[in-house]
Amino acid sequence: MSGRSDELVKGTSRIQYDVIVIGGGPAGLMACIAASEHHVHCALVEKGDKLGRKLGISGGGRCNVTNAKPLPELMQNIPGNSRFLYSALTRFSNADIRLFFEQLGIQLKEEDRGRVFPVSDKASTVVNALVREVVARGVEIWEEQPVERLVTEPIPIQDNATSASRSSAGQPSHRVTGVLLRSGQVLYADAVVIATGGCSVPQTGSTGDAYPWAKAVGHTVVTPYPTEVPLTSPEPFITSRQLQGLSLRSVDITIRNSKGKALTTENGDMIFTHFGLSGPAALRCSHYVSTAKNKNPSEALRAEIDCIPTLSRDELFAAFKKAKQEEPKKHVENVLTRWLPERLAAVALDQAHTAGTTQMGHLKNQSMLDLSDTLKAFSLIISGTLPLAKATVTGGGVSVKEVAPQTMASKLCEGLYFAGEVLDVHAHTGGYNITVAFSTGHLAGNSAAEFAKNRIHPVGNASP
Repeated sequence: MSGRSDELVKGTSRIQYDVIVIGGGPAGLMACIAASEHHVHCALVEKGDKLGRKLGISGGGRCNVTNAKPLPELMQNIPGNSRFLYSALTRFSNADIRLFFEQLGIQLKEEDRGRVFPVSDKASTVVNALVREVVARGVEIWEEQPVERLVTEPIPIQDNATSASRSSAGQPSHRVTGVLLRSGQVLYADAVVIATGGCSVPQTGSTGDAYPWAKAVGHTVVTPYPTEVPLTSPEPFITSRQLQGLSLRSVDITIRNSKGKALTTENGDMIFTHFGLSGPAALRCSHYVSTAKNKNPSEALRAEIDCIPTLSRDELFAAFKKAKQEEPKKHVENVLTRWLPERLAAVALDQAHTAGTTQMGHLKNQSMLDLSDTLKAFSLIISGTLPLAKATVTGGGVSVKEVAPQTMASKLCEGLYFAGEVLDVHAHTGGYNITVAFSTGHLAGNSAAEFAKNRIHPVGNASP
């Protein structure tokens, strides 16, 4: 625990806010906007020289602001602690997010799989609108000001002040009173929102800075791990680059453990790389690969790619039989290229132990069954994923067991709130993660402002 805040600023002027938000990403910007709706004195502290840096490169530079799918489907696309997010997602939903941006004058459009983008197709449209709104609401911005740690003080035993955090978990022994900047300056506040992100895409400033701060006030930090990240494989046809750059559209990828149990099946586009698999479908599988490897690093995992989801195994077998009857002199490899790219067809033939130059008329029923099985479950070993620095999203973070889902308030330190990827929550790509950031940011900002106002103007038995 840090010492009493008064001891840190002897001889300096006291800078007091109602709410301080740390982090200028989507969660932090939204937290500032939500807090300012309560007419509180709010500050935004950002260690970099630009707000919304990661937001500016999201969605391939187009900024996928949310996903339009109904809440039940939305929740299904949040593999990392979706239940915890229910309150946030219902209080500030994807529909609310769309309305919010439309009221800022941003025209939106819905694309495939429910993804919502600005009509401009420019992330800068979204970033600039958010920053303008923060400035217009009178939020004081401290840029290029890294935070060293939180400032806290003991709560006197006789202090009966109430807050969401105390009602959730007894009587915290400490409360936050501000932040200590690396420059040595202390900024005071009644409430602090941490919205610093995780450790993915570190070049944008997401480097896990807040984890030590959270630990210092008693929080558990689930060890960060990569999600929404490419998968790795030691297969010879991968390491030899035989399939590098080859893409498949709308395939199903199933991840199986050593017992053959399916951990997940994800549909979408994918691409073979020199190290494994990438593309949306592969990225969606990464949560399950990382989770399995975290539990047991030696767990043997396999990916099975259904290369032709539109045809069943029996329909493929029937197609082979028809080709055998109607084109008996045609080589098997030429028949396979009706469904697969030539390079993948060659590897599939190896997996099915069938020579590509075999004429269809000489192909046995068992070989046709083996080929049908291979096309429906093209198999490769999955050794893991690329490292966290290469991930789009961070798994792990501040344990949600120690945060009140109705408010985003810390259960351990009064006046402290969390929002976005700093928490142990994560979702698939496609507008889901940014929805989580905006929803939790909105809830944390609202809650922090209400807490601060109650400290300033106590209700009932509460005392400042």
